[in-house]
Amino acid sequence: MAEFTAQVHQNEHLPDGGTDVHAIVSMTCTGAGSVGLGGTGGIGGTGDAGEVIVVDTSGSMEQEGVRAAQYAAAAALDQIVDGVYFAIVAGDHEARLCYPDGYHAAMVRMSTQTRLEAKQALTRLYPDGGTAMGTWLIAAGQLFDSIPSLTKRHVILLTDGENQHETPQQLDRAIEAVRGRFQCDCRGLGAAWQVGEVRRIAQALLGTVDLIRRWDDMPAEFAAMMRASMARGLADATLRVWAPQGAQVMFVRQVAPTLEDLTARRREVNALTGAYPTGSWADETRDYHVAVRLPAKSVGAEQLAARVQLVVDDQVMAQGLVKAKWSADDLLTARISPEVAHYTGQTELATAIQQGLAAKALGDDATATNKLGRAVQLAAQTGDEAATGRLARVVDIEDAATGRVRLRRHVDRLDEMELDTASTKTVRVRK
Repeated sequence: MAEFTAQVHQNEHLPDGGTDVHAIVSMTCTGAGSVGLGGTGGIGGTGDAGEVIVVDTSGSMEQEGVRAAQYAAAAALDQIVDGVYFAIVAGDHEARLCYPDGYHAAMVRMSTQTRLEAKQALTRLYPDGGTAMGTWLIAAGQLFDSIPSLTKRHVILLTDGENQHETPQQLDRAIEAVRGRFQCDCRGLGAAWQVGEVRRIAQALLGTVDLIRRWDDMPAEFAAMMRASMARGLADATLRVWAPQGAQVMFVRQVAPTLEDLTARRREVNALTGAYPTGSWADETRDYHVAVRLPAKSVGAEQLAARVQLVVDDQVMAQGLVKAKWSADDLLTARISPEVAHYTGQTELATAIQQGLAAKALGDDATATNKLGRAVQLAAQTGDEAATGRLARVVDIEDAATGRVRLRRHVDRLDEMELDTASTKTVRVRK
C-alpha cells in the first residue's frame, strides 16, 4: 500500500506589512508497488495499465535509423510486464498501427506470444513520408480509449525531425485534445528536431524530454524509460493547495527532480482550494515550490498561509502546513530558507540557459553571453556540476563565480541541444 509523507521547508517570519510566503514542500512516496497483471498496484492502482510506443518512421530516419528504432522498441517491449495492455504506432505524416494488426485502433495484453508477435511486426517498418506528431498523439489517445479499464496510460514518443506536416496550431490542438488523458515521455534523435517543440508536448503531458545522440544509444534509453514506467505503481495523484480568504496563490512549481510549472494546470476544487495534476508515482520524492501572497499584517500576527496535500482517489495521503508569522526581528525576517534559495536559483538557471540559447540562435551574442554567463554563475552557486559541465561545452568559462564567459566560436549542435533539454533537470539541496 502506498504511503506518503510531507515535509515543509520555509522561513515563516515576515517583516511588518510583509505579504509573500515561499515554501518548499517535499512529498515522499513509499510502497507504490509496480505495474502488474490485473492492476497497477498500490492505492489508486485498481484498473489496468497501458503503454503505447510511437516510433518515427519518416523518410529522414532512413533505413538505418528505423532499424535502430526497431531494436529500441523491442528493448522497451522486454520491460513491459505481462498483463499490461500495449500497442506500437509507426509515425510519419500519418499514424499507422504497427501492432496489433494495423487496421483498427486496438491494444492487447502483453504475454510471451504477443511480445514475440510485436517484435516481428517491428521488422516490417520502413522509412517514408514526413512528420506529424499531433496526429501521432491523437492516435495514441484513440488506442487508450479502446480499453475503458485503463487507469494508467503512458506513451514513449520518438522523433528525429521537425513537425513539418502540421501547423503549430494543429499541433497545439492535438496536445489540448489529449491533455490529461495520458503521460508522454519524448525523445529526440540526432540534431534535426526542435527542442522547444518537443518540450511543449512533454510538459503538457506530464512527461520528460531528452536527447538521444546516436542510434546505438536508443535501446538502453527506451528500456530505461519503460522500466521507470513499470515502477510507477501508483496510477495518479493530485497536489491540492488551500489558501485562506483574501490570499493569492502566486505559483505552484515542481522543482525536483525536474522543473515543471503547474500553476496554469490548476483546477478549482472550491473557492479556496486548487488541484494540480502530478501523474503517476513510483517510490520517490518530489519537491514543490509554493508561493502565496497574503494580506499584509502587523507584528505579532500569525496565520496559516497554505495547506498543501497529496491526494489519491480523493483521499488525503499527506499534508504540509505553510505558516506566516509577522516579526520586528530583522535577523528572523531576513533569513532565507536554504531550500527556497536553492530551488529559486535552479529555476533561474533553467530560464537563463533557455534564454541564452535562444539569443545565440538569433545571433544576439551580447544577450547570449549575458544569460549563459548568469547560468554559469547560478550553476556554481547551486552546486550543479552537471550543468556546469554542459555549459562548458558551449561557452569558455573565465570566472564561474562572477559569470564571466566567452561564447565558443565552434559548438557542436548536439552539445547545445543537450544543454537545452537538460536545463529543467535539477539537483537536490545538499544536506
